[in-house]
Amino acid sequence: MDLIIEDDLKYCPRCQEEYRAEAETCADCGGTLLTGRAFKEELAAREAARAGRSMEITPDDELVDVRRGPVIQIKSYQSLLAEHRIPALAVGESGGCAKGCCGTDLLLRVRRDDLEDVLAILAEEHVRTTGLLDHDLSTAGAVFNTQAEQVTCPACGCTFPPTTSTCPDCGLCFA
Repeated sequence: MDLIIEDDLKYCPRCQEEYRAEAETCADCGGTLLTGRAFKEELAAREAARAGRSMEITPDDELVDVRRGPVIQIKSYQSLLAEHRIPALAVGESGGCAKGCCGTDLLLRVRRDDLEDVLAILAEEHVRTTGLLDHDLSTAGAVFNTQAEQVTCPACGCTFPPTTSTCPDCGLCFA
């Protein structure tokens, strides 16, 4: 379905959510909203950049490995990048059959010139597929300190005494 953009509304360039004209920030990601006109211009610039990008990898291109994983995961990333007009190779490591069918992981290899865009696309995909935007990550860095009076579970944020090695709320084990 095509996105219909109205000049008098605002849009999030990351989430593509639509807002009333007086809104300033995206409720989902906290990003600064653009007017409909500015959003159209940004989408047109993105599309022009994509259209001008070659989908062919030549022997002269400098390539870098960005991910290693099972065949299905690497092929999925390769398809995602193709949607953004970024070519990628799924290659086997030495010692395997190079097709990925022998139980070895594949490498996702892209042109060095595309690396910044590739990392941004993969980061957005990670956030989208893990649902990280829907979770409070404020306690994600919490450390289980046995010397503290209270500890905070990094998974759910529950606080409890360190006399137990399992979170009473979510069951995360700290042993």
